[in-house]
Amino acid sequence: MTEIQELLRSVAEGKISPEQAELELKMKPFEDMGYAKPDLHRKIRQGIPEVIYGEGKTADQITGISDKLLADGQKSVIITRLSGEKAESVSKGISKFKYFETARIGVAGEIPGTDTKGSIVVATGGTSDIPVAEEAAVTAEMLGNRVNRLYDVGVAGIHRLLSHSEEIMSANVIIAIAGMEGALASVIGGMADCPVIAVPTSVGYGASFGGLSALLSMLNSCASGVSVVNIDNGFGAGYLASMINHIERKG
Repeated sequence: MTEIQELLRSVAEGKISPEQAELELKMKPFEDMGYAKPDLHRKIRQGIPEVIYGEGKTADQITGISDKLLADGQKSVIITRLSGEKAESVSKGISKFKYFETARIGVAGEIPGTDTKGSIVVATGGTSDIPVAEEAAVTAEMLGNRVNRLYDVGVAGIHRLLSHSEEIMSANVIIAIAGMEGALASVIGGMADCPVIAVPTSVGYGASFGGLSALLSMLNSCASGVSVVNIDNGFGAGYLASMINHIERKG
């Protein structure tokens, strides 16, 4: 039983007042570990617990933060931008750990199941965009969503995209991922009746400026209902898509 569960049970049994419980919750919103301050109340506030950004952290730091979150009652911890080398080290310090190599995502603790009916489509312009797409797809799956992957359906051969019209029209949210000129988001935005999250990637030749060309194209999309996240930010897209996909359940 977690501390919060014990606290709520104490309130229910009349051992402490609701005001005392509220004060205790306010007093320990995070744990100071010196090198990190894990947010122990993230799920209470936002519905989704804290996620660890792996780049720039050592394997020992990632393991320590994961252990702290798990010990506080978090069932699973998502670790993004995790290299294979660090993942191998982290796996030795955590009993339950799974690594998704292409997505560069590690999950400590339990692998969650699907908890919503709607689907999220993750589509890419080309095969080179798949690492960013997998970051988005795995993030969404680890947050309880059913994901349908449509890879290499870019506008250079638009018949490939049109052959998946049924999947596009039945999705609750679509993540459109593309580099080069980023046209995929506008095309999908003109087909779909649901929110489209565009992700520009750094894939492309010199004049694409590391994804800036795709970013500007997506920001200037003439299709309604298209929002844009940062270059190569598959995690941000997967997270936002999950929030949208869970709105019906929340309501």
